[in-house]
Amino acid sequence: MKAPIPLRDVPQSNIFRKGDVFVLFGELFGRGYANGLVNEARKAGMTIVGITVGRRDDNNTLRPLTAEELAAAETNLGGRIINVPLMAGFDLDAPAGEPTPTDLLANMTLKSWQDDKLDWAHIEKCRTVGVQRFKDSVAKVMAELDGMIPNGANAFFAHTMAGGIPKVKVFLAIANRIYKGRGERFMSSSALLNSDLGKLILMNFDEVTANSFQYLIEGSAAIRARLEKSGGQVRYTAYGYHGTEILIDGRYQWQTYTSYTQGKAKMRLESIAEAAWEQGIKATCYNCPEIRTNSSDIFVGVELSLFPLLKALKQEGGGAWAETQWQACRDVLQEGQTLEGLLKTIDAYNDSAVMAGFRNFAAWPMPNSPELADVMIGTSDDITKMHKSRDALVTDVLSSLVLEGTGPLMFHESSNPSGPVLWLNHDVIAKQLNMLHS
Repeated sequence: MKAPIPLRDVPQSNIFRKGDVFVLFGELFGRGYANGLVNEARKAGMTIVGITVGRRDDNNTLRPLTAEELAAAETNLGGRIINVPLMAGFDLDAPAGEPTPTDLLANMTLKSWQDDKLDWAHIEKCRTVGVQRFKDSVAKVMAELDGMIPNGANAFFAHTMAGGIPKVKVFLAIANRIYKGRGERFMSSSALLNSDLGKLILMNFDEVTANSFQYLIEGSAAIRARLEKSGGQVRYTAYGYHGTEILIDGRYQWQTYTSYTQGKAKMRLESIAEAAWEQGIKATCYNCPEIRTNSSDIFVGVELSLFPLLKALKQEGGGAWAETQWQACRDVLQEGQTLEGLLKTIDAYNDSAVMAGFRNFAAWPMPNSPELADVMIGTSDDITKMHKSRDALVTDVLSSLVLEGTGPLMFHESSNPSGPVLWLNHDVIAKQLNMLHS
């Protein structure tokens, strides 16, 4: 990918209707992008079907949901869940009686992890076990799903799986330094990625974030063939991240959060969509903007790219409704603090030489630096202090708006998608929101 491919205009198409089936390939947890697509499917009258990643018992054995867990999950989704555990990744997989990758990491410490080595032949055996487990479960899910989608219906498969960090104590300490540390507490993201621990994490990211999309496309081939033969259409979407165009110096410019450890897995996700597209399969990876979610809060500074959305709402003709969003953001600031002052801080941040140096699309994803940490984490801390409460932030308001805008953009664009990889930047999100509220 040599340059971002933006979706500039708000799509109007919609092939989906009552009797069609929306399949959420990933479990619905809390606040996140998937909610926007589910809401659109519900508005269209589609039958909603979900899956579960399952749960781990005390021995880390993967199991289906209990009756109580299943009922709660189905209520949350607003549809039926196929109760076959689809936990992607291989960090807790191994041949019978042998240690898992997570077991191999257990003895790593903050002093030793950069020098500790892993048995890559054994890791590969674990990966093989994990991939086969996942593919076998996908086959079971598709066998059950096949009977839930009638001939001639359209199907929308929404892939939402991401992540893959093994649950080991040492990583939390490392992450706090890489994503939150500055000064003496700063740690280079390159140090992580060059270590055996980092290489394992990247492998697991590939399986969870990207390869699971491939397994979905392959595993649903028979359903896709049956539906297309009987007059239906099938669409696949995935959530990418590869930076976002935001307003900087009065024009939309690409920028990114650094260091985004999952970046290479997200590019792999793009390539899977491209390969499927070449085979005539309508699969699209939508690169979405930075927002605050339960999983992104560890990345201090990722939220700074959100603030220019306020200016985009006005620039794209938001009028009175846009002004109400500005006021909602003013309301969470401390007395004596102004939204205009906050935005000046963001302008200075984006105009800094340090941040300009990271607006290099060709070099993405770049490692962090001490100078970046000082500017980004420092600005994040300063802005957070401007609020009345850490539990009610401007970025909460703006994250909700992004979620509201991306749902209909992805849903309607997927009816007649223009390509396998698209960027949803602040301009088209503002246009979509203004259209919804005009």
